[in-house]
Amino acid sequence: MFCIQCEQTMQTPVGNGCQYAMGMCGKTSEISDLQDVLVYMLQGVSAYAHAGRELGVIDAAADAYLPQAFFSTLTNVNFDAERLVAYTAEAVATKTRLKDAYLAACTVQGVEPKQLAGAAQFEITAEKAAMISQAPATAVNRGLNDVGEDIVGLRLLVLYGLKGVAAYMEHARILSKQDDEVYGEFHRIMARLGEDPSDLNELLELAMACGHLNYKVMEMLDAGETEAFGHPVPTKVNMKPVAGKAILVSGHDLIDLKHILEQTKDKGINVYTHGEMLPAMAYPELGGKYPHLVGNYGSAWQNQQKEFANFPGAIVMTSNCLIDPNPGSYADRLFTRNIVGWPGVVHHTGDDYSAVIEKALACEGFKYDEIPHYTMTGFARNALMAAAPAVIEQVKAGNIRHFFLVGGCDGDKQERNYFTEFAKSAPDDTLLLTLACGKFKFNDLEFGDINGIPRLLDVGQCNDAYSAIQLALALAETFECGVNELPLSLILSWFEQKAIAILLTLLALGIKDIRVGPTVPAFLTENLINHLHEATGLRLTTTVEQDMADILG
Repeated sequence: MFCIQCEQTMQTPVGNGCQYAMGMCGKTSEISDLQDVLVYMLQGVSAYAHAGRELGVIDAAADAYLPQAFFSTLTNVNFDAERLVAYTAEAVATKTRLKDAYLAACTVQGVEPKQLAGAAQFEITAEKAAMISQAPATAVNRGLNDVGEDIVGLRLLVLYGLKGVAAYMEHARILSKQDDEVYGEFHRIMARLGEDPSDLNELLELAMACGHLNYKVMEMLDAGETEAFGHPVPTKVNMKPVAGKAILVSGHDLIDLKHILEQTKDKGINVYTHGEMLPAMAYPELGGKYPHLVGNYGSAWQNQQKEFANFPGAIVMTSNCLIDPNPGSYADRLFTRNIVGWPGVVHHTGDDYSAVIEKALACEGFKYDEIPHYTMTGFARNALMAAAPAVIEQVKAGNIRHFFLVGGCDGDKQERNYFTEFAKSAPDDTLLLTLACGKFKFNDLEFGDINGIPRLLDVGQCNDAYSAIQLALALAETFECGVNELPLSLILSWFEQKAIAILLTLLALGIKDIRVGPTVPAFLTENLINHLHEATGLRLTTTVEQDMADILG
C-alpha cells in the first residue's frame, strides 16, 4: 500500500506515507489498494461524463453516484472491502453506460469521438483479487519517477481537495441540493486528474478551481441545512450525561439525527450529539424542537474508542470519522450509516431506526445525572450577521482589536496542544471564532465577553467555514477594505481531506497569510510549500508566542 492523504501519515525509512500492512488509520493494505483502484476507475467514469456533457448528455444517476463513491475513500470512512468492491462494480457499469451514451451522441450529432486517455482507458473486473492485482498501476504516486515529487504532490493536492468537495456534495445531496453546473465542474476536474497532468501551472489552476467549486458546494449545503432545520441560534449545550437510556449520534448528516429524534419521541430515550454533530443543538428544528436531545457527549473523533466504550447505549456514525471499534468492545452497539462502513458492524439503511432504538432500550443507559458543564454553539451565518453591527461598533470603539479563526480538524498528536495554548493566549480584546472538531481543543474553557459579545463564537461544522467567510465579507464591506486588510487571522488545523478542500477554498478566494498546522501535509514538497507561501502567504504554525507576536506586532 501507499497512502499519504491524512495528517497522521507515517514517517517511514523510505519516505512519507503509510506503506506497510496497515495504515495509521487502521485500514489494511487490501482496503488501501481497493480504494486506489476505485478512485482511478471513478476518474475514468468522469472522463465520459465530461465528454458526454459537451454534447448535452447528462446522466443524473451517475452525477449522484460518483461523489458518493469518492467520499467512501476519505480517511476514516469506509473500511469494508465488500462495499468498496460493490462501488467499483457500479463504476464499471456506469462507465459503460456513459461511454455508450457518448458514442451514440457523437453518431447522432456527426461528431468524431474523442480519443480519451489515462483513466478513461482503464478496464477491470470488479472482483477483489482482480482489483488488488491492478492496484500498483493505479497508486496515487504513479509516475513519480517520470515527473518528480513536485508534480505528484500537486496532483495529490487537487485529488485530496476534490475528495473533500465530494464529501460536501454528498452531504448536500442528502438534503436534496444538487446542481448541474457543480457536477459538470466536478467531472471536469476528475477527468483531467485521470489523465495525469504534469504542468505545474495547470495543476495550480485545477487546485484553485477545486477551491471555487467547494465554495459553491458549501453554499448549497448551507441552504440545504437552513431550509430543512432553520438558521442556527446561539445555544447553551450541556456537555455532561443525564440519567436514562441513550443514543449517541456522530458525524455530519443532520437529517439522520432528525429521523432519530422523531422516532424516539416519548420512548424514554435521551439523544446526544458527538463530535461534528454538536452544532445540531443550535438548529430550531433539532435542538430547539426536541427536548430529549439533551446535550453533547464526548469530544473529537480521535477519542471515540474510549468515549464510545463508556457510552451505555446505541451509537450511530453518520459520516466520517470512524476508527476501529473492536478494542473498545462496543461494536455490537455501533451502527454505521450512509458512506461509513466497518467489517462486522451493522450498516443501517433506510430511515427506520427501530433496530437502533431496540438496542438503546436493551442497554443500561446512564444511571445518574452528572453535574452540568456547558458550552455555546450556534454562531453560524445568520447569527453572525445579526451580531455584525454590534461587533463593528466595538471595533470602532477600540474594544475589539483583532479576530482569530482557530479551527479545523482535531487529532491526537501532542503538537495539537498549540491550538489550545493559542486560544488561551489570545488577548482579552480579541474575538475567537472556531469551527469543526478542532473546537474541542478549547471549547470547554471560559473566555468571557466584550460588552456582551462572547469572545468564543462556535461557527459550527467544518463546512460552516462558509458562515465565517460571509462575516469576513460583511466586515470588509462595512470598513471599505479588502478581506486581507481586516484585523483577522486564520489559524487552521488540518487532518483529512475536507480540511484540504476548505483551505483551497480560502486560497481561491484570495485570503492570504493563513497559518496551518500542526505539521506539513506530507504530499506537499518543500518547493510547493515555498511556492504557496510566495503566492498566498500560506505558512506553517511555529510557536504560540512567535505567531501571536507576528500577528499582533
